[in-house]
Amino acid sequence: MASLATAGRAQTEPAAPVAAPAASAPAPAKLAPVEITGARANDMQERRQSTAAKIVIGRDEIDRFGDSTVGEVLKRLPGITLQGAPGRGGAIRMRGLGSGYTQILLDGERVPPGFSIDSLTPEQIERIEILRAPTAETGARAIAGTINIITREGFRKRLNNLRLGAGFENGSVQPGLSWTHNDSIDDFIYNISLSAFHLDRLSESVTTTVHEDIVPTPATTVTQETAESRDKRGGLHATGRLQWKGERGTSLVLMPLAIYSDTDTRRTTRLTQDNGAAPYDHSDGSVEGHYALLRLNGQWNRLIEGAGRVEFKGGFGEGRWDGRTLRYQRAADDTVLNTYDDINNSRDLNATLGSKYTTLLADDHSFVAGAEVENNRRSEQHSAVDDGGDDFSARALRVAAYAQDEWNVNPQWAVHLGLRWEGIDTGSDAVQTGTRLVDVSNRSSVWTPLFHTVWKPDPKSRDQVRLSLTRSYRSPSLQNLIARPSINARYPVDAHGAGSNTPTQADRAGNPFLKPELATGIDLAVERYLAGSGILSANLFHRQISNYMRSVTSLETVSWSSDPRYVSRVQNVGDAITRGVEFEAKFRLSDVVDDALPIDFRANGSVFQSRVRQVPGPDNRLDQQPGATANVGADYRFRGWPVTLGGNLNWTPGYTTRISETQWLVQGRKRVGDAYVLYTHSPSAQVRLTASNFAPGDYLTGSRFEGPDARETSQTDARSYINWQLRLELRL
Repeated sequence: MASLATAGRAQTEPAAPVAAPAASAPAPAKLAPVEITGARANDMQERRQSTAAKIVIGRDEIDRFGDSTVGEVLKRLPGITLQGAPGRGGAIRMRGLGSGYTQILLDGERVPPGFSIDSLTPEQIERIEILRAPTAETGARAIAGTINIITREGFRKRLNNLRLGAGFENGSVQPGLSWTHNDSIDDFIYNISLSAFHLDRLSESVTTTVHEDIVPTPATTVTQETAESRDKRGGLHATGRLQWKGERGTSLVLMPLAIYSDTDTRRTTRLTQDNGAAPYDHSDGSVEGHYALLRLNGQWNRLIEGAGRVEFKGGFGEGRWDGRTLRYQRAADDTVLNTYDDINNSRDLNATLGSKYTTLLADDHSFVAGAEVENNRRSEQHSAVDDGGDDFSARALRVAAYAQDEWNVNPQWAVHLGLRWEGIDTGSDAVQTGTRLVDVSNRSSVWTPLFHTVWKPDPKSRDQVRLSLTRSYRSPSLQNLIARPSINARYPVDAHGAGSNTPTQADRAGNPFLKPELATGIDLAVERYLAGSGILSANLFHRQISNYMRSVTSLETVSWSSDPRYVSRVQNVGDAITRGVEFEAKFRLSDVVDDALPIDFRANGSVFQSRVRQVPGPDNRLDQQPGATANVGADYRFRGWPVTLGGNLNWTPGYTTRISETQWLVQGRKRVGDAYVLYTHSPSAQVRLTASNFAPGDYLTGSRFEGPDARETSQTDARSYINWQLRLELRL
């Protein structure tokens, strides 16, 4: 529960009675020493004490597998899945919901556009907080939930951690290092984390497309594309936390962030068609570029004697991508048939400003109120040899105000009430091949009342029940608002502006008229806390969604081709519901079974169900939401040996999603196994060997289109690979 009370408590031990000598005056009594201690509650205590449902992942869990990305840490947690091939990371999903449903925060602030949390290494993170339902303070753009990543915190103890490692995948070496330094100078505490890496990854896939003409003449065409690409990336990431503490509860914190990365991807394909009429025989191309992000967040706190605490925070940053995409489509004799050459310069600007007032109304009763402003701008400039280039830009201004009241009504019952208002103003404009397109703007606002409560049958009981009633929303991304088309690589537009494509090989374009989704939800959880930081829990959730957004493919008359083309755009398609149940078990086996080995056991499983009402069933589920996901893992430290073994198995079943009356997407099952062995040479040196995706399998994805005149199916079979990591971890 939020409180202004300090974590430390003064405790005075009574002095033991001493008999005075008979012939002397009594000696003056000596006061026992007063010891003041203060510390943040451990991960399980913080989870238990929070009124809103929250999972806290600390340094021990983050370090356990020696993961190279934050996504690999998160994929083992309840209800979280990663999109993409096994062992390759991907977009993070809570409760199986797609992009935009999960709110990602960095030190309590929304991450800037274009930023991926996999840009951070686990060594730069202090802890991860997962909220299954929104709160007024953290924000309501969290239909699935919120992930708050806290970077390494400063403390007065001197710290020097150095980690040197190398990854090995499919014959390629991927070196990396990280360094974390913490120290203090008088009232100034600082923490600096640096990491450098180089990736070299091979990807191989085969895509088979079967097209069936129904009218006027039945005919079937089978097309197969074999692709191979090598992706080389290198980067340098730096984070810091600079903290100054003054008198009367005054403090100032600065949190700089700098990211730089280079990309060099080479891709080759070969295309065959059973009727001999493939648009080209083979292709080769490259993507070269670099990404840079600079950001500075700041926070100032001041304690007002007898009135509460005020906080002002803000941040600003800029992200840039400068790259070139080059692709040649060639005939069998290597003659160039089509050339695609795009020079892309994208820029994201982000600025935030917020204030918060916290006061203690009574013991165990606090009130918080605040306001926020966030401004995002994105611009894209595309130029090519054969045209005048395109300029696209979009902006989003968000203003919010909130209040929340949190109190312990009695030792058994705690309540959290909140109300948040957010107003959003978006707009976009474009100049395409010298012609200015229509400027579009959109304005909306959302009221989000929020209620959380936790009840304990007995104040001393380890059992408790949680209930949350919330409203949340999902706003369209600036990328989805920008109407710039992305032309399908297999079926490009030729030099004369002509060319058609197929339903499963559609172009992509934005939609500036998108409206935000609104969701009303309920969460109900039962938790039992076990000895030794163990837990058993079950959580039910339900969300009712309006203005649901999804990509829909249709045949359009377009400005970039003289022929009609299939185009995929995000659209508001109607209403939807999603529900599910999440289970979690985490404990040391010897704490629950007498004479058992001290094995740390953890398991979680989730079952999901969803339905889009405007789409006929079956399989009219929400995009990218599987029917279930599960994890099981264990760790064991040998008695008398400085060796720890551990592993985890992750499973997500395959599923089919019906997008519309004529369109389906297919996702194959996904199984990922990770294991590690840790040798501790001394408290200051240890060696870790990790095998990620140790049983690699093919990753299947596909799509299907069934229209009145034709049917088409497409399936991509991509290989996955085992990745070995060997790392030396030193405390200097």
